Amino acid sequence: MSTPEPPYRFPGTQATAAVVARHAGLAAGGSSGEVVAVAGRVMRHRPQGRLAFADLRDWTGSIQLFALEATTEDFEGFSRLALGDWVGASGEVVRTKRGELSVRVERFTLLAKARRGFGDKWRGVHDVEVRHRQREVDLWANEGVREVFLLRSRAVSALRRHLEARGFVEVETPVLQPVPGGANARPFVTHYHAMHADYYLRIATELYLKRLVVGGFERVFELGKDFRNEGLSPRHNPEFTMLEAYQAYADYLDMAGLVEGLVSSVALEVLGTLHLTHQGRPLDLTPPWRRVTLAEAVAEVTGVECRLELGRDALAAAAARLGVEVQPGWGAGQVLAEIYEKTTEQALWEPVHVLDYPAEVSPLARRHRRDGALAERLTSVVAGREVAEAYSELVDPDDQRARLLAQAARRAAGDEEAMALDEDFLRALEHGMPPTGGIGLGVDRLVMLLADRANIREVILFPALRPESRG
Repeated sequence: MSTPEPPYRFPGTQATAAVVARHAGLAAGGSSGEVVAVAGRVMRHRPQGRLAFADLRDWTGSIQLFALEATTEDFEGFSRLALGDWVGASGEVVRTKRGELSVRVERFTLLAKARRGFGDKWRGVHDVEVRHRQREVDLWANEGVREVFLLRSRAVSALRRHLEARGFVEVETPVLQPVPGGANARPFVTHYHAMHADYYLRIATELYLKRLVVGGFERVFELGKDFRNEGLSPRHNPEFTMLEAYQAYADYLDMAGLVEGLVSSVALEVLGTLHLTHQGRPLDLTPPWRRVTLAEAVAEVTGVECRLELGRDALAAAAARLGVEVQPGWGAGQVLAEIYEKTTEQALWEPVHVLDYPAEVSPLARRHRRDGALAERLTSVVAGREVAEAYSELVDPDDQRARLLAQAARRAAGDEEAMALDEDFLRALEHGMPPTGGIGLGVDRLVMLLADRANIREVILFPALRPESRG
């Protein structure tokens, strides 16, 4: 017997969570007198002779369907439903004698037949490869997965609203760019046939957003995808979501306040608290966050004094004692930054702003007002993971040109992560850019923190995966 063609629509449905909430006080064995229509997937099916039960789940929750041979239209068809089938059902809301809130099915419609099976609510799907490659299965089969991505949606919405409440304007800048800039990273490259030139998927939105500050957008932000042609790790996905925001007349300390304000506001909105448990450890996001220089942080964690004034050789010797490998061409600043990244960052649990990076590794940040060897750059670290970065932005076109030329020389020498020279950006700076603070906040990492996930793939709906072998 052929399966009937599914309908084009099934109107009038109500969310199961709303139905359940409305009848929470219905007594066992009671009838509500309200007829509702619900729709979703069959996640459990139990035919029992002249009775049949099914658990129906939509994206808000679940409710039991209760069918009777004497009163349900096409009872036999209902009894043949399979795990994963999409159905729409209508009937009175009742509570069974066993206390289960149910829709007593008068009629139902098969909306889509599940031709492939997947784990039910009791077994789930535990193969990580299947979960990440077939997220559509993971969302139905495993409790809590959908909630992570609903939390992500609320967090992104909250970020937008909190920035707009602070007077920031959202914009969109090019994803395909003629010059990869704004960060040290290897870009993805493609050929733009109409332009007869290679273009790059953006690695950051920074340079375009700064040009908008020059153009008079005094508070501007962009929430969108960046792309970096790098390896996979629990903290890295080549395609990721970043929030970048720039504020005229501010510096990096002002932006530290913006970062902790955004993170704490979003946490309060989506979780209702600033006191989290992350990976089994307590974590307090309450502002203000501690502020410490990079050199001080290294000394606190390692017990080894590592300051730029010690010079390259002394820092390289300290790196060797700490088991950190350094490259011959690195200066003192690069060595110090590597020591911090390899020994210190992951040890910083409570929220902290790590201030004053070496200028050598900060080509887009303004030199420190008290020490030209340093830059007014900070990273915001929570639970051993960088979640944001902030600069007093470099506004001097001559200094910026010199630093980008140094980057271009490194790039020409084979450093695929060094920045290219962007003449359009430099020309914009020559029109004059006011003192400006900027932030880059990793949305994926923020969601990892709020959702208590240790792997970035758990908070990206479709993470990057190696091509699947087919036979």
